[in-house]
Amino acid sequence: MKLVLKLLNSLILLAPLISPAFAEVSEETREFGGLDVRYRIILPDNFDPSQTYPTVLQFPGGGQTWNIVVGSTDADWREVAEQDGYIVISPSAPNGQLFFQGGDRVFPEFIEYILAAYPVANNKLHITGISNGGLSAFHIASMYPDYFISVTGYPGLLNGASAERLEALRPLCIYMHVGDRDSNWISAMQNQYQTLQRDGFNISFNVEADQNHVLDVRKDNLRARLFAELERARSGCAN
Repeated sequence: MKLVLKLLNSLILLAPLISPAFAEVSEETREFGGLDVRYRIILPDNFDPSQTYPTVLQFPGGGQTWNIVVGSTDADWREVAEQDGYIVISPSAPNGQLFFQGGDRVFPEFIEYILAAYPVANNKLHITGISNGGLSAFHIASMYPDYFISVTGYPGLLNGASAERLEALRPLCIYMHVGDRDSNWISAMQNQYQTLQRDGFNISFNVEADQNHVLDVRKDNLRARLFAELERARSGCAN
């Protein structure tokens, strides 16, 4: 019995040393640009703050509420990010102000905070979003392109774009995905894609089969393809 107790005590003492470092999901609320922003942070498995990680700033769709932040990050980004070594940060709209409208005043202060608080690879972010989040991603990327490597809308585009704002996207890897049943967004996104492709931008456009406006990333391996695009962006948009 004494031997068994000694063995159990030894295992208890060793447990913290042999347990894997699981991913951490947390939330914070801080003030940026005079607005309180609540945001979710997903850290990868075995996170080591002395290392740097590719980092995604992800915008939710719809009203960009907290519930949508949680649902969108869980469904679209969390699993692969944790496994493949990505940090994902997703904010909800401050005071209900969408990020392509009044909520954009939290930038660039919010971005500067992310870069100071987290070990972001190459000190630049990927910016992504779905629907209203896609509009937000392109909007913020066109305002502050120097902070980003790539911009992804699934769906998303730069709505009401001036030539100057479109030109600001030129240094970025640009990825567009839209459902084949989403007729209004297909037309707008395809027109913008054709304009930017003609002008030599690094852009790709994908129409997703049997998909509606809110894309299901489980279909046709879309989730993996979104991450593969981020990986390509880290190598300069190489195919």
